[in-house]
Amino acid sequence: MTHIAVLGAGVVGVTTAWYLRQVGYEVTVIERESAAGMQTSFANGGQISVSHAAPWANPATPIKALKWLFKEDAPLLYRLRADKAQLKWAMQFLKECRADRADANLVQMVHLGLYSRKTLQKLRADIGINYEQQTRGIMHFYTSQAEFDAAIAPTKRMQALGCERYFIDINNAASLEPALYPIAHKLKGATYTSRDESGNAHLFTQRLAERCIEEGVKFLYNTEVLALNTDVHSTQPHIHSVTLRPAGENAQTFSADHCVIALGCHSVPLVKPLNIHLPIFPAKGYSATYKVNPRAPHLAPFISLIDDEYKLVMSRLGDKLRVAGTAEFNGYNLDLNMSRCEAITARVQQIFPKGIIANSVQYWTGLRPMTPSNVPLIGRAHRGHVRHGSQHTDATFDNLWLNTGHGTLGWTHACGSAKAISLLIQGERPQVDFDFVGMEAR
Repeated sequence: MTHIAVLGAGVVGVTTAWYLRQVGYEVTVIERESAAGMQTSFANGGQISVSHAAPWANPATPIKALKWLFKEDAPLLYRLRADKAQLKWAMQFLKECRADRADANLVQMVHLGLYSRKTLQKLRADIGINYEQQTRGIMHFYTSQAEFDAAIAPTKRMQALGCERYFIDINNAASLEPALYPIAHKLKGATYTSRDESGNAHLFTQRLAERCIEEGVKFLYNTEVLALNTDVHSTQPHIHSVTLRPAGENAQTFSADHCVIALGCHSVPLVKPLNIHLPIFPAKGYSATYKVNPRAPHLAPFISLIDDEYKLVMSRLGDKLRVAGTAEFNGYNLDLNMSRCEAITARVQQIFPKGIIANSVQYWTGLRPMTPSNVPLIGRAHRGHVRHGSQHTDATFDNLWLNTGHGTLGWTHACGSAKAISLLIQGERPQVDFDFVGMEAR
């Protein structure tokens, strides 16, 4: 039986393990944490949001970023650092801000999002997994006329691509989500996508990991991946083993027929010695989790929301409200910046003044693996500079695969990415129009 090692047990890695096992592969997941979903998947915004496909890199972003440069609570904060990798990433990001590039990237994100949402819905129906999911749709709301005007063209573009995101008037917005009534007089417009969803990504990841174990998947927790070892005598680049270090033990080698890299930001240093250069840089995202006011639970939202002006997403998870967003480019730093945390709470209190218990808040931060285009890297690894759709036949590895760089939409794209990589490993082409890495174009 073909043996595949999945490196990383976040939501992308665990879903990858699931789909590989379902088609008969022997699968081992290797994770440095003590359980699945303990890093970027731990406390994210919880949305399955095909409608949130407009990339961060778009023509309006450079001017906004300059205005926000020295604001600690800005939705996007780029910290100037003496870091060549960060500077190189920023220059690539600026190239992706061109209108034609932004549109091409939006197309990729919508295609993958629709495919992934359908895949998740089938998985849920097949195995009955529960993860505090809500299927009430997602609403984008706007308290800034400029932000609403800027959303019109991308929304129409998404509609043309098959994403059922529609404009709704203010009265309909408040009727759909009565918790918005306190700020209804401030609303300038809204859109609604009824088929988008929300749920607890951490809970999903851990419960699916349990199902994986029941199906025979092995998990090596508390184990760090140190290196990928190549076969220098092979005519095609080939990984013959992985060097691991279990906690409290010496380094050891581990062999599998194929390896799938699903390590998020930590994919970059692992593959660099192989002359594989991934355009991924960590974007530190923040989240705040509040208890819903038990005396007035209707004053906190049930429909998942996106506040585009403040770059925040909001999801009801049982008796809690999760609010997440913003991006801080500051390397691999995981320190909580209280100015940014408090800005989230201030905005939530403006919108839902009586719906949450503000002093119950739990803040969290995690590193999102961002590509300049926002489009993830899925497919065969190859030497040189990698981007979605790149092909280097002579330098393509025969048994090393990428499923990384999902940025802010890792939860949205996880199931589709995982199913796609399982099909690619089988030699099949997934039924989605997407630019896979290291694969011949259709």
